[in-house]
Amino acid sequence: MNRRTLRERNTVRAMVRIYCRGYHGSRDCLCDECATLLEYAEMRLVRCLLADDKPTCTQCPIHCYEKSMRDRMREVMRYSGPRMLTRHPVMAIRHLADGRKKTRNLRRRG
Repeated sequence: MNRRTLRERNTVRAMVRIYCRGYHGSRDCLCDECATLLEYAEMRLVRCLLADDKPTCTQCPIHCYEKSMRDRMREVMRYSGPRMLTRHPVMAIRHLADGRKKTRNLRRRG
């Protein structure tokens, strides 16, 4: 896994933790629902067809999430996004910067 993908994985982990703590009151570990979502998201990151050229998921031309999981992740990001700026400011700024980058040469990994 490249640095960019690792950074995205850590960002998703942080966002799911923030969401789970806020909505489900989980402090030390994730509830089953959030753990399942995080496991799904990490699996999708590992199996991403775009590899090193991967944009953020919102900018990606390939939507690999099932609709239900995409909707759940969207809800997590809407809640966690603003809170990331105070809890993980560097991670949040890097994620925003990654989302603004134009991706060149999107190629499939083969």
